[in-house]
Amino acid sequence: MAIAVTPPRGMRDFLPADKALRERSLGIIRESFRAHGFDEIETPVMEDSARLHSGLGGDNEKLAFAVLKRGLSPADVAAAAEQDDLLSLADLGLRFDLTVPLARFYATHRASLPTVFRSIQIAPVWRAERPQKGRYRQFMQCDIDIIGEAGALAEIELITATAATLDRLGLEGCSIRINDRRILSALLAHWGVAAALTERALIVIDKLDKIGVDGVAAELGALGIDAPGLAALLTELGAGGWALGDGLFDGAAPAWLDPKAFADLAALRAALPGVDLVFDPTLVRGMGYYTGTIFEISHPALGYSLGGGGRYDGMIGRFLGTEVPACGFSIGFERIVDLLEADAASADLAVVLVHDKEADPARLVALKRDLVADGLRVRLERRTKNLKALLDRAGEAGYGRFAFVTAETQTAGDLDFKPLGV
Repeated sequence: MAIAVTPPRGMRDFLPADKALRERSLGIIRESFRAHGFDEIETPVMEDSARLHSGLGGDNEKLAFAVLKRGLSPADVAAAAEQDDLLSLADLGLRFDLTVPLARFYATHRASLPTVFRSIQIAPVWRAERPQKGRYRQFMQCDIDIIGEAGALAEIELITATAATLDRLGLEGCSIRINDRRILSALLAHWGVAAALTERALIVIDKLDKIGVDGVAAELGALGIDAPGLAALLTELGAGGWALGDGLFDGAAPAWLDPKAFADLAALRAALPGVDLVFDPTLVRGMGYYTGTIFEISHPALGYSLGGGGRYDGMIGRFLGTEVPACGFSIGFERIVDLLEADAASADLAVVLVHDKEADPARLVALKRDLVADGLRVRLERRTKNLKALLDRAGEAGYGRFAFVTAETQTAGDLDFKPLGV
């Protein structure tokens, strides 16, 4: 019986060209973040199960992969099943994001960190998702966070660094949608939503890009939220933009619009003149730990976000017992890398030396050594009958040029390089 050789569902292998593109992109992201004064840290891939399920991760807690305790007996499993508490069988879990580990990291190392700490985390996370395009069970996150800065400087720095990074990656047409949890709370209160239903209503509104305004209106109606013309109102809100705040201080703005929160967002917009900042009062961000400003990256070619973040001032206090302001922005690397193209300049520096079976190994290695010393990436390939297939594979692997090693080839200067694909 054949053994399955595909990776686990929702997880992927990467061929050399894909891996090269990912690493080049990660290098650009890392370098750009560091240029803006952020320092990289690393945390374990696992955290205590109790921490991952402490209410800090919102709906993502339901998607956490649990790691069973060692030495469990059938009686332990039966007892947990009888009590409907299978999670009690786990003491660790794979991290489902990088924010909860960061909060724990800061609580652990606070005495060794600056008063305002600017961190980079670039690492894989795991969620038991239903796999689909752009959504995987193992994926890379690229986070920057600022801990200890309560003012708008944190949001300004994060958005500036993220926008600059998108530019460095060559992504054009991106905008950043922005909102504030205070505006969402005021909107729901204006609709008469009971406080007990607030979080459930926000989860529904967060589905706008998946089920549309009619679907959201129907689900809100099922919760007992029956604001007149809800679907039309949601459409109007999503398209209103900054104009919704016109007349904010002379009574002409919508009654639901929190004036202080909107003024704070308008101040951010004024401080970020080079960024396409779009006010969207329907933006939610599903994570339950957000407390103020929230933002997402949008691209005109996609119906989903390319990353996001916001302010989560209450999280770290859960570990320290002392409130510490915090704000973060995460780039959705897996979605972004699909939009990027291979680096032509890197391909030009990658060469293939095609040689006959009888070629002297010592001479081949000497040629390779000289080319590597000149800054090239060099692969040796034995000539085959199907030369085209050989060269096509090399091109797919990121190599841009090739040369034949013949009996007359004595030094690297004797090589006649030709572009692959010609």
